[in-house]
Amino acid sequence: MRTYIDQRAREHGMTRAQWGALVRLQRQEGMTQAELAENLEIQPISLVRLIDRLCLHGLVERRPHPRDRRANRLYLTEKGRTTLLHLAPLGKEIGSDVLASLDEADVADLLQKLLLIRNNIRRAAGKRGVANGARTTSNVG
Repeated sequence: MRTYIDQRAREHGMTRAQWGALVRLQRQEGMTQAELAENLEIQPISLVRLIDRLCLHGLVERRPHPRDRRANRLYLTEKGRTTLLHLAPLGKEIGSDVLASLDEADVADLLQKLLLIRNNIRRAAGKRGVANGARTTSNVG
């Protein structure tokens, strides 16, 4: 699916990652780069390069964080908003293509199960993080 979305996004001069970043910013403008990286589940260094490209194309702008001189907040530009408006029909088309053989009930059930899996992964990762932290602490000293 990632490959398909990337192919379709390239038809519009965009990558899947760029499109995803724009959509997340549209939902919550003013995020820091670290918050956006976490939201997109990518490494901060990868996001920096991605944001650099979006800024270069005039789609996103960095503004200084009011309380943290080391951080920037991210905002869509007018061009970024317009780009998302142009990509909205493509998003609907992709959704229709990949879910074509499923009815509404199937889609709702699938979404519920995917959210459950995501929460299970987060819970398992959280437990593992606590366990690793406890091991690291016990080895100190």
